[in-house]
Amino acid sequence: MGAWTFGRKIGTGFALAAVIAAVIAVVGYRTTAGLVEDARAVAVTHQLRRDLSALVASIQDVETSGRGFALTGDQDFLAPDRAARPQIGTLLTQVRDATHASAGQASRVERLQPLIDRKLAATDHLIAQRRAGGIEASAAAVAGGDGDRLMAELRALIAELDREEVRLLERRQADAEASADRAAAVMLWGAIGGFVLVVALGGLITRSLSRQIGDAVRHVQSSSTELQAAASQQAAGSREQATAMNEITTTISELLATSRQIAGSAQRVAQIATETAGAARSGTATVDRAQESVTAIRRQVDQIVGHMLELGKNSQQIGAVLDIVGELAEQTNILAINATIEAAGAGDAGRRFAVVADEIRKLADRVGSSTKEIRGMIDTVRSAVNTTVMATETGSKAVDAGGQQFGEVATAFRHIVQQVSTATDAAREIELSTKQQATAVEQVNVAIANVGQASRETEASSTQTLATATQLSKLSRDLLRVVQAGA
Repeated sequence: MGAWTFGRKIGTGFALAAVIAAVIAVVGYRTTAGLVEDARAVAVTHQLRRDLSALVASIQDVETSGRGFALTGDQDFLAPDRAARPQIGTLLTQVRDATHASAGQASRVERLQPLIDRKLAATDHLIAQRRAGGIEASAAAVAGGDGDRLMAELRALIAELDREEVRLLERRQADAEASADRAAAVMLWGAIGGFVLVVALGGLITRSLSRQIGDAVRHVQSSSTELQAAASQQAAGSREQATAMNEITTTISELLATSRQIAGSAQRVAQIATETAGAARSGTATVDRAQESVTAIRRQVDQIVGHMLELGKNSQQIGAVLDIVGELAEQTNILAINATIEAAGAGDAGRRFAVVADEIRKLADRVGSSTKEIRGMIDTVRSAVNTTVMATETGSKAVDAGGQQFGEVATAFRHIVQQVSTATDAAREIELSTKQQATAVEQVNVAIANVGQASRETEASSTQTLATATQLSKLSRDLLRVVQAGA
């Protein structure tokens, strides 16, 4: 067993102990199973004897009930008969089931069935004779003795069945006692033999394992010393690595804070550029609306100039009409004067005509005066129209200049919008790049933190390994002393 492993030796010892226990258990189980089977057979025999006794009693009740009715004619005597007949069938079935394994007993039960049927038929005949012919017929049937003979045969056959069961019972009790003795012997001697074998195997395996464990402990002691030295060196390296990782983590944290500040500034610049672009677009829209207003004013001024020129033309036409009216007034005045002269020459007959001519002259004078006033007003209107036309033309030129300036302002605003949009896009790209940089720095920071945590865990593990190696070295020395002392 010197070349066997530690586990193989322990396994072999336990396997042998398990085999011994299994053998004892199998033998004990088989012996106990036989004992249980014998006990069951004994119980079946006792039950069969009780069923045979009950069967005899039931048949006796049927016979007694029939004879009592035959002698007295009282129906109450038939009550036991009615109660006993179903029991007879049930008991006979139980007896048949209990004896089917034995050919001799089964044959006796088969012989029992016709006798019981004949006995029941004889009782039925006796009852029928009593009912049909009275006491004399039933007394003759009883005196015939056929019922007594059948009952004697039944008793003899049932007694034979009972004797055979008694013989079987004695044999089964003897078998049960023998099985119990065998079980006790197997348990006792199996336990003693197993104990002796297990003790012998334990001693052999203990000596073998002591030598093997001693060699393994010495090897472990040597390895633990080397592990202690390596763990000490690893712990020192882990401490240095943890210190470097702490410095790197601090630097990365500062870089992350700076990246976040830059990202915030870029975001504010992008926001301001967006607001400026919105204001420039609003200004462009305002300039466009103002330019449209100037264009509308230009159209209105052109319409005013046209109306003024039309008004000048109408004033000239009115002047021409006034000239005609003036000439008509002068001619009317001359005619009125001539009419007045003619009226004066006519005397009294031309006096009323003179009055009319005078009125016409006065009307012509008023028309001439009104014509002069209208001419003056028309001249004033014409002068005002000319002045207005000149002022309107000057305003139109000013409106054209303003429209041109508004166009230049609109062009400047569009250029500003383009520049601001370009600046906004650039600011957003800067913001996005800064955010990506901040995210990357944060990921690096997390990675460095994880590495730092791993370094700290490695340092702790190295320290624990060093402590474990030291403890393992001490335990190996103690175990070696225990094994050598045991050996």
